[in-house]
Amino acid sequence: MAFVSNAISKDHQLYLKYGGKGFLLGDGNLNYGREDIAEAYYNLHAWRGLFYSLGVSYIAHPGYNRDRGPVLVPSVRMHLDF
Repeated sequence: MAFVSNAISKDHQLYLKYGGKGFLLGDGNLNYGREDIAEAYYNLHAWRGLFYSLGVSYIAHPGYNRDRGPVLVPSVRMHLDF
């Protein structure tokens, strides 16, 4: 399991609040809140060099916006060693 709490600078918050747009953020207004993420996954060794993992991430205030989320993001991963 892992937990992370992300933040952005006050200048970046104001830029986004007044309508600024960025590569991943910005939709015209920002009701700022820290982006908190909790993630859990299980890794399974299926066969020689073949691994699968199932996971889930819980994201509160995605995009640093209190008006968004929370969001649950499931995941499936495969890793293959040659």
